[in-house]
Amino acid sequence: MSFEATGRSTLTVASGLSRNAIIVRLEGELDVTALPIFREHLQRIWDLPPKAFLILDLSEVSFCDSMGLNELVDIMQRCEARGTRLLLGGVQGVMARVLSITGLRHAFEVFAQLDDALRVTAVSS
Repeated sequence: MSFEATGRSTLTVASGLSRNAIIVRLEGELDVTALPIFREHLQRIWDLPPKAFLILDLSEVSFCDSMGLNELVDIMQRCEARGTRLLLGGVQGVMARVLSITGLRHAFEVFAQLDDALRVTAVSS
C-alpha cells in the first residue's frame, strides 16, 4: 500500500511543456490510493487544447498495481480519441517488468529513457 503514516498517497505528479508535448512526471507509487491525485492532475491537461504528444515520465515510479495499469490504458484510449500520441518514457525497473509481465509492453510506445521519447517529439515537429 502506498499510504504514509498520514494516510496520504506517496505519488507526486508534475507536468510541463516541451515543444508540441505535455510531459507528466510521476514519482512514487502508482496504485489505487494515488489515482485521485493522478486523475485530478490529468483533468487539467484534458481541459487544455490537445497537443500532438503526451509523455508520461515513469522513471521514478517505484510501484504500480493493477489499478495503476488500468489508468495507463484509460489514458492511452483518451489520447487516441484526442489525436494525441502517448509515449511512456523512463520505463525501466519496476515499470518495465510490470508492462512485460502483463503483456502491455507492446500496447504502448515505450522508451527506456525520457530523452528518447523527447527525441520522437522533436522529429515529428
